[in-house]
Amino acid sequence: MGARGSSTTKVPHLTVEQRIARGKAARAEVPRSSQAAFEASDDRPDPMALLEEQAVDRVQELVPIRYGRMLVSPFTFYRGAALIMASDLASTPTSGLHAQVCGDAHLSNFGVFGSPERRLMFDVNDFDETLPGPWEWDVKRLSASLEIAGRNNGFSQADRRSVVLAGARQYRTSITEFAAMPNLQVWYSHLDFEAEFRKVQSQLDRKRTKAIEKDLAKARARDNVQAFAKLADEENGEPRIVSNPPLIVPIEELIPEGMTREQIRKELTQLIRRYRGTLETDRRSLVEQFRFVDLARKVVGVGSVGTRAWIGLFLGRDNQDPLFLQMKEAQASVLERFVGKSAYPNHGQRVVAGQRLMQATSDIFLGWDRVASGLDGQPRDFYVRQLRDMKGSAEVESMIPDGMAIYARLCASTLARAHARSGDRIAIASYIGKGDVFDTAIAEFSATYADQNERDYERLQVAVKKGEIKAETGL
Repeated sequence: MGARGSSTTKVPHLTVEQRIARGKAARAEVPRSSQAAFEASDDRPDPMALLEEQAVDRVQELVPIRYGRMLVSPFTFYRGAALIMASDLASTPTSGLHAQVCGDAHLSNFGVFGSPERRLMFDVNDFDETLPGPWEWDVKRLSASLEIAGRNNGFSQADRRSVVLAGARQYRTSITEFAAMPNLQVWYSHLDFEAEFRKVQSQLDRKRTKAIEKDLAKARARDNVQAFAKLADEENGEPRIVSNPPLIVPIEELIPEGMTREQIRKELTQLIRRYRGTLETDRRSLVEQFRFVDLARKVVGVGSVGTRAWIGLFLGRDNQDPLFLQMKEAQASVLERFVGKSAYPNHGQRVVAGQRLMQATSDIFLGWDRVASGLDGQPRDFYVRQLRDMKGSAEVESMIPDGMAIYARLCASTLARAHARSGDRIAIASYIGKGDVFDTAIAEFSATYADQNERDYERLQVAVKKGEIKAETGL
């Protein structure tokens, strides 16, 4: 699949009838019930070997923090095990219908963020692994995460199955609705979280309503000003990012021997100029109104720990007009070895292109760059976005079954819309059909895979206990 927008790519335009027939043909070749299948083969790669393989190209001093975060529970292990699951999914049946996929669509990778109009939008919010690939892989990654989160929260088997079925059913009904829409209506579709919350507010008790309202207020407050108050302090009359190793380390504390602060700042200035060139002209003009002040390495997430992630502090009209940009390393997608290499030469560009394709609206500062020689002397790809832009995510660990079912439907509908923007939504809807065969298969897969995830989590526990790998919290 070529890069989007290529003028040399011939684009087929099938009729609706042909697209429906395409989905039905896929159903005949790969029955929907077969989507339930998963069985670990005798030659299944050791999950620890896969994690250690990823660790080779990461910041070595941070890798134990990744393992420490994965050790918290089977659910946090799952969050860091995208490569393990991609390897497993590669052996499962697929319809042959592709879309731009997230590659790591577990329920904690959905959330709210601010649109340019300052509305709270709900969408997929992590695209480190995005590539064109089987749409089922995203559905299975999301659905298995619901099963695993339900186990983590102590839900009964019946409640867990109900939650997973709610998500699978919502994906089916949503993709069917998108299949019936005109192209522009699909493209303009978005999920205004505050409007959706008002729709379901009557179904929630007052306690839960107040908790969601509190979370929304917290998300609205998570902006550059709040980040500035938390992460920066004044030094010699100039704001600087506060050191908090190993989680936050200013660039001055990481400069290799033989390099000066002036050399680093010169390279950073060139990096920022190149990044600005990947933005639309209006946004480039906006960024140019901010001056660069400071840079620090910041540990983020679970699966991303050990990749090179930086936060840059910029100032606008005065010292009370901050902008924090996050520059996050983009390595090869975990899907690449199973679905083929990206059409983009820069993995930062791959992430940005995938995000713009899947999200209804994206961060206005979203761009990319390549560092020819980083602190370790190696070339690195990065994508850039705001650090905090009214971002918020649900507290999965505090959800009860009814709440998780509502959230499952929200995530599944969002995922269906993302796939509808790039994939053949009519063929996918035709393949899934109107009955519950697909839903049931996904629920069965999720339960089976959750069992495998628990065994892999236990393998990590044993590896740490035996001293095969080191794990720490980083606190």
